[in-house]
Amino acid sequence: MSRCAIHYSFIKMTYSEIQYETLGPVTVIRFNRPEVRNCIGPTTHQELVDAWTRFRDDEQALVAVITGAGDLSFSTGGDLKAGIENLPHTPAEIAAHNRGERPGILGPSRWTDIYKPVIAAVNGTAYAGGLEWACFADIRIAEEHASFGVTCRRWNIGLADGGTQRLPRIVGLGRAMEMILTGRVVQVQEALSIGLVNEVVPKGQSFKRALELAQFIASLPQQALRTDKEAAIRGFGLPLHEGLRIEAECFNRSIHHRDTVEGLRRFNERDHPDRRPDQQARTPGIVRGQDAAPGNGPDPA
Repeated sequence: MSRCAIHYSFIKMTYSEIQYETLGPVTVIRFNRPEVRNCIGPTTHQELVDAWTRFRDDEQALVAVITGAGDLSFSTGGDLKAGIENLPHTPAEIAAHNRGERPGILGPSRWTDIYKPVIAAVNGTAYAGGLEWACFADIRIAEEHASFGVTCRRWNIGLADGGTQRLPRIVGLGRAMEMILTGRVVQVQEALSIGLVNEVVPKGQSFKRALELAQFIASLPQQALRTDKEAAIRGFGLPLHEGLRIEAECFNRSIHHRDTVEGLRRFNERDHPDRRPDQQARTPGIVRGQDAAPGNGPDPA
C-alpha cells in the first residue's frame, strides 16, 4: 500500500429502499426506510439480494458496512404489513427453501460464503430480522441507545434469517435461548457484556467508527484474512480434527498466494508502520519492544 494519503472515490447506486455506496474499497449497504424503522419488505428483499451480489462479486469491494438510515433503528425486521409475500408457498418452493436453495426471507441472509469482512453499524433498534442482520456481520459497533431482541416472539413468527444459528454462535446457547424464548429486549451495555456487541459508541457515531475500522481492514493484505474467516466459519462447531483439516486447506490456499511474497518482503524490509520505529504503529493495540531490531527481542509482525 502506498505511504501517501489515500483518497477514496464515492459511488452511489440507486435503489428505492436501500442505499448502496462505494467509498473506495469499502461498500456501505444501508436500510433506507426510516419512516417504518427500516423494516424489510418484498422490494427491500430483492434490492438486498442484488446489493450483496454486487458486493460479493466486485473484486474492488473489500469490506462491507451495513447500517440503517436515521437515528432510531438499524432495522426492526420484516415488514409485517406487507403480509407473507416473501414466503415460500407451494410445496416445491418450500422444499427448495428447506434445501437451502433460496437466499433468505429478508434478503440473502442465508448466504454463508461471503468471506469478505462485514461490519454492522447498529444505529438504534435491531429487532427480529434486524437482529438477524446484525448477526450476519462479523463485527458489531452499536450506539449507546441501541437495543436488540427477538421481538417477533409475541406475533408467533419464527426466525428464518439465521437468528437461531448465528446468535448462539455469537453469545452462546444459554444466552441465545433466553433471548429466543422470551423475546426480551437487551439494552446495549448488556449486549456488550454478553459479546453480542464488540464496541459501544455515542449516539450518531456508529457509522463513523465502523467506516474507520472498515478502512483499516481494507488496508491489510486480503487473501489470508479471507481464508482465516472462511476457516473460522466453516470449522465452527465441528470436531477439532475436522476444523483443523479445514484450517490447513484454507492456509495452503493463502500461503502460496502472490500476496504472501509481498508480505514477506515488507516484513523483512521493515516496510510497515508497525515495524518502523519512526512512525506510529498502525495496528490497534500494538506495543513495540524497547529494541525492535530483528533478532533482538520483541518485534511486531
